[in-house]
Amino acid sequence: MRHVFACLLCLLPVSAFAWTFSPLPVCTIESTDGAARVTFDPATGLYAIALTRPEGWPPAPVFAIRFEGLAARTISTDRHVVEGATLTVTDRGFGNVLTGLEFNATATAVLGEDLLRIDLTDAGPAVRAFRACPADGLV
Repeated sequence: MRHVFACLLCLLPVSAFAWTFSPLPVCTIESTDGAARVTFDPATGLYAIALTRPEGWPPAPVFAIRFEGLAARTISTDRHVVEGATLTVTDRGFGNVLTGLEFNATATAVLGEDLLRIDLTDAGPAVRAFRACPADGLV
């Protein structure tokens, strides 16, 4: 019976990682659900985080992302842009964001009263690949 149960478990759908990494056309990590994407473009020297909610984001003066886990931290800014269903923040340094993604269990993006909870399971390997992406200046 134990072998039958083990075989049935093998038939269940399994996702390899909850986050993916791609070095082209720019260094990119993305959650497999498409809700979160971080990029670094060596041509501009800019990092960007894009967070997408199907219902969109409200206008609000301050955006924050709260990381929960081993390296808990909250980062906030008033330099965010909302276009359609996507909120984007760009900057020349993303060390705190990358550390937050790599070493925590979840992140909660907050804009006004609206939240987006992001599962960071298995984000670590993608973040490490992102940091090692063949582009100068990744931190």
